[in-house]
Amino acid sequence: MSSIDTQTLFHELNGSENAGFATLHTAVQHTPGGTPYLVAPGVVVLARPTVNMAGLNGFLDGFDPALNFADYLNDPTPLPEGAQLCKVAGQVCYMSLGPKRTHNEKARKYFDNLKSSGHGSVFEHANFSLLFYGISRSVTHELIRHRAGFGYSQLSQRYVSGQMLRFVERPEYRADEQLHAQFVERIERAAGEYAAITQRLLEMQQAGVEILSAEARTDLRKKVQQTARSVLPNETETVIVTTGNARAWRHFIEARANAHAETEIRELAVRAFLCLRLTDPVLFDDYELLSLSDGTYAVHTSFEKI
Repeated sequence: MSSIDTQTLFHELNGSENAGFATLHTAVQHTPGGTPYLVAPGVVVLARPTVNMAGLNGFLDGFDPALNFADYLNDPTPLPEGAQLCKVAGQVCYMSLGPKRTHNEKARKYFDNLKSSGHGSVFEHANFSLLFYGISRSVTHELIRHRAGFGYSQLSQRYVSGQMLRFVERPEYRADEQLHAQFVERIERAAGEYAAITQRLLEMQQAGVEILSAEARTDLRKKVQQTARSVLPNETETVIVTTGNARAWRHFIEARANAHAETEIRELAVRAFLCLRLTDPVLFDDYELLSLSDGTYAVHTSFEKI
């Protein structure tokens, strides 16, 4: 294993950053028969913390002027807002708001002290929302096992039509001609079977078959799609918005971007880490990005399970 710079890999993967929001997009491929598929996860940072530091004025002014708490807002070193929020929360615990406090210039040392002491609750104040696409339902079955500190909203195969049907090719298949050819054949067949079953179910529905009947148009469509989806493989693409606090995201990265994690979810976790690291380099700066001998990547930190 060898260490690699996060910025370098981020740009190699065609990452972009705009106004503090990081994004890693992935292109859509098509089989000879026109079936769309993706070969890597896409990650979009949708939301990050916003901090109202000026709102602390009234609170700080309520203490003895000799404490000089008002100067707390005059720190010249800006921080990412997630890190700033967590730092305020931590310093409020001890009312470390006066001149002897740890200033933003030494924020990394401040957070390293929290990590080494296991005071992870401070990290729970900063929430980040990420959209994941180009991932399979196998991955999301593992992803949603991370419950504490997370919220999920996932694409529904009952309500989304086959017009948006796409698939995901595993990393192992991309490197082998035979496995890739079998993947292409398999997803073209699955897409064709889904379309054929959908058509037959519509015909049955129009003929008045009771089990497919409904009064509302939405329910009619749902009854067809919920039945036809049974032929779709695990490698069918899904889309999910995942919101988690920084402590929860750190746990996800440590568990799933680990060198021993399953390949497909590790690829997603590494990309999630890259976007979070670019969005808030203070909260996620202790991680080392590693290049593995098989051409994949992993992430490691000395501050585990905070």
